[in-house]
Amino acid sequence: MRDRETTIRSRELGEGLRVALQAAGLSSKDAGVRLGWSDSRVSRLLSGKRGGSEIDVAAFLAVCGVTGGERDRLLALCREMNTRGWLQQHGGTLPKQLRTLIDHENVATRIDEFQPIVVPGLLQTGDYARALLSGTGTLPTDEIEDRVAARLARQSLLGSGAGFRFIVHEFALLLPAATPDVMSEQLHHLLRLSVRPYLSLRVVPASAGVHAGIAGAFKLMEFTEFRPIVYLDSQTASIFLEEPAEIAAYRRSLSALADTALDEGQSRELIANIALEKYATPEDADARP
Repeated sequence: MRDRETTIRSRELGEGLRVALQAAGLSSKDAGVRLGWSDSRVSRLLSGKRGGSEIDVAAFLAVCGVTGGERDRLLALCREMNTRGWLQQHGGTLPKQLRTLIDHENVATRIDEFQPIVVPGLLQTGDYARALLSGTGTLPTDEIEDRVAARLARQSLLGSGAGFRFIVHEFALLLPAATPDVMSEQLHHLLRLSVRPYLSLRVVPASAGVHAGIAGAFKLMEFTEFRPIVYLDSQTASIFLEEPAEIAAYRRSLSALADTALDEGQSRELIANIALEKYATPEDADARP
């Protein structure tokens, strides 16, 4: 039987089954022996390349001792694993679905992100992220530190071997999301990151007017073993897109944004100028010629 192409849901199912195996203290070979399955059958189920039936998944979960809500979640993924794209609604609390994004970021070979209003999460300092999340006024105060910690933990991706391109609108640098000191440190942090060889940071100047990213922020992730996906985020929902036509549309947006954005050197100069002119610290003033 030929392996089928994976989807976000089938990969999420495979990851859930791997976690269940680990929690049960079993290897894939152990599970195969208990189920009477070949090693390759177990491997394909765990990779999302060949889906088992709902009965197969239920049997696998029984071997691993998975019950309750997690069992229901994984069986629901099994029923829908051939469906492309995914809208995940999570309300106003820290979404468990963040693991879907993290799992895909961890295996991405390239990540392209556009942000029109705020600094990309992978480039944020802790103080900036904290001020940003606090400033929305929509989050319970006892959740903010968890969100900041989750955001900072994801930054371990930088330097992982993947390539990164960030295109940021000038408005994101001008928005006073925090105190001048915090904004100054955030902009200087961007300057330090911008010289890393695996990371490209470019700015769309406000003078460019209407641009290809006017519809909002997005992230395009590329992979070795499966097709690209686009990630969209909002306060209460996350959307994963994987249809070829959708990916092509966002590729066109990235290409147009790249044509509009300043080059890397010009972008660094603009970031430095904003840091000095809008959020200057006493140290900056002393450094002026």
